[in-house]
Amino acid sequence: MAHLLVVESWVGSMSRLLPRALEEGGHHFTFLTRDLRHYLRAAPEGTDHPLLTARNVITGPTNDVGSLLPQVERLHEVIRFDGVVTSCDYYLPTAARISARLGLPGPAVEAVENACRKDATRRVLAAAGVPGPRFAVRTDGAGALAAAREIGYPLVVKPVDLCAGMLVRRVDDDAQLAAACRALADFPRNARGQRRTPHILIEEFLRGPEVSVETVTRGGVAHVVGVTDKSVGGAPAFVETGHMFPADLAPGDLEAVTGTAVRAGTALGLDDVVAHTEIKLTADGPRVVEVNPRPAGNRITELVRHVTGIDLAAACVDVALGREPDLRRRDTGLRSAAIGFVVPDTAGTLASVEGAGGVRESDGVLEVQLAGAGRTVEVADSNNAYLGHVMVGDATGLGARDRVEALLADVRPLMVRA
Repeated sequence: MAHLLVVESWVGSMSRLLPRALEEGGHHFTFLTRDLRHYLRAAPEGTDHPLLTARNVITGPTNDVGSLLPQVERLHEVIRFDGVVTSCDYYLPTAARISARLGLPGPAVEAVENACRKDATRRVLAAAGVPGPRFAVRTDGAGALAAAREIGYPLVVKPVDLCAGMLVRRVDDDAQLAAACRALADFPRNARGQRRTPHILIEEFLRGPEVSVETVTRGGVAHVVGVTDKSVGGAPAFVETGHMFPADLAPGDLEAVTGTAVRAGTALGLDDVVAHTEIKLTADGPRVVEVNPRPAGNRITELVRHVTGIDLAAACVDVALGREPDLRRRDTGLRSAAIGFVVPDTAGTLASVEGAGGVRESDGVLEVQLAGAGRTVEVADSNNAYLGHVMVGDATGLGARDRVEALLADVRPLMVRA
C-alpha cells in the first residue's frame, strides 16, 4: 500500500480509470488542486466522486510551479508521498517536477516537457533522425505565411501546447492559414487557466492511416503493449471518431510503427512512463505525429484491457511508484475491441439520442455512454465535443470496428436548433 500525490486529475476517460487503479492497487492518495470548484460536479456515471476516497484534499498554486514546489516539499515532510501522478496533460511537467524535487520515482523533467511541447518534440526527433513531417515554428501570422509557402499546401496548423485536437486544423490556402492563426491568437489560456505559449506549429500534411503505439518504459526498457488504429473526421478539424485494438496491420507495418515509437521515446529520453505515440503510415513509411507521456485517452486503455488483460492505468501508477508494472497478457476471450464516438455535426440543444435502446441490447456491447437531453451542443471541432460512445468486443477476430460502426449507424442525436 502506497500514498500518492495526485495533481489536478479526474478528466476525460481517466476520471474513471485512475481512481479504479488506485483503489484496486490498495493505495491512498492526496489530491492537490488550485481550484476545488473545478471538480465539484457530478461523478462519472456509475461511480462515486473520486474525491470522496481521497485521504486529503489540498489547494495549492498548481499553475505556479515556483511557488508550488516548496509548499509540496513541506507537505511531504509531514505526510510523506511515495509517488506523484496526474491524468491531465497540462500538469504532466508539474508532476515530473514535483517527483524530482521530492526525490521520488518519475520520468526526467526535460523529457516530459519536450514531449508535452509539440514544437520541442519536433526539434528533438528531427535532431535524432526520427521521421516526422516537414515543419516550421513561427510566432505570428506573417511568419506562418512565409513558412507555409516554403513547405507547401496542404498543411496542418497546431498550437504547441493544447490537447484533444483543440485548434488543430488542415489549411489549404493563405486565407485558411490566416483564420487558423487568428483562432490560436484568440485563445490565450487553456482550460486550466494556464497562459499558452503563442507559437504556431506548421506541418506538412501527412497522408495515410493513423495508429497509436501504447508503450510502458521502465528502467530503460520499452515494452510495446500494442498498436491501436484510429478513424478521424470533422475536417478541417481532426476529430477522433473511433479506435480499434489491436490495429489490423501487416507484420511489416506493425514492426515499422512500433520501432518508430520506441525510437521516438528514446530520443526524448522518456523512461518510467506509460506513453501513447501517434504515427501516420505514409507511402514513405511511418511518421511521428506526436508523443504523449501518459496513457492513451478516449478509453483506448480500456480497449487494451478488454483484449489483453493489461491495465495501463495501473501500470501508470506502478511506474510512478518505481515498481515493475504487470504487463502479462491474459486470455480475456476477446480478439479485438473497438470504440465509436457520437460526434455532433449540428449545433443546438440535445433533445434525445435515437437508437440507443437497440444498441444497449446488442451482443458484444461492452459500454454505452450517451449524453442526456438538454445539453448545449456545438459542431464538433475537437475530441472534447462527443455526445457519447459505444464500445464492443469481438471474440473471433478483428471485427470489432465493423461491428461498432454498424451499431452507430442507427444512433442519431436529435437537436432543437439553436
